Amino acid sequence: MADRREEKARLRQIREEAEKREAAEQRRKLWIGYGIAGVLTAAVVLGIVIVVLGSSGGGGASGNSHIVSSGVGFSTTTSDLKPDDRVGTKSKPGPLATAAKLPQAAKAAKCVLRNPPDEGNVHLLPSQPTPKYKSNPPTSGNHDPIPLANGAYDAPITNFRHAVHSLEHGRVEVEYKPTLSEADQLKIKGVVDEDFRDMILFQNPTMPWQVATAAWGHYMGCKTYNAKVLDAIRAFRDAYRDHGPEPSSIQPG
Repeated sequence: MADRREEKARLRQIREEAEKREAAEQRRKLWIGYGIAGVLTAAVVLGIVIVVLGSSGGGGASGNSHIVSSGVGFSTTTSDLKPDDRVGTKSKPGPLATAAKLPQAAKAAKCVLRNPPDEGNVHLLPSQPTPKYKSNPPTSGNHDPIPLANGAYDAPITNFRHAVHSLEHGRVEVEYKPTLSEADQLKIKGVVDEDFRDMILFQNPTMPWQVATAAWGHYMGCKTYNAKVLDAIRAFRDAYRDHGPEPSSIQPG
């Protein structure tokens, strides 16, 4: 009789230990499930953050205007300018559309290349007036601490305090008179569309040129638009983009 009771007790102990092991295994699987769910949730959140940063300008660009309005740890401004969401007219680059052939490209387009003296690079307080820059388009000078955001604007700029700061970060600005025909505007925008990194496009109603390009310390002015201006813009872009006195990576875009 005692042997039977001992056997029952032994079997009960074996069963209880098995149940404990099963419960422990279930708890382990549950915690593993929580861990996987946590990783997946973190991945989803990270993906959302990346999308939000991209849409807000952290390395991304908005629509056909390509505007990059902000970045991580650095801000830009659009100055409430109207984005140029038009689709530019595509064109094929010619043999002069290279940085090495900029002088030839400018001459063929009947444009002039200028290297104005450096006018300084001090940041202005909001209460300080915008300087009267000595060249138009401006290529240097004291400016607002917040640069103009990369991208294409269907709007005129007459106050260059933000745009000059963008030049300091290696941006190339393409400018045209508002009176330029829309067909020719779209051809110029087509050049910007094909390679819009660190490019800014806008209207300049006060300059003596029908089309111009600007970089820090350099500009190209074209009295009248013609088809060869497009390759001159390409050559200027490739010669001076990302060659400002401050790192281009500091400004988003």
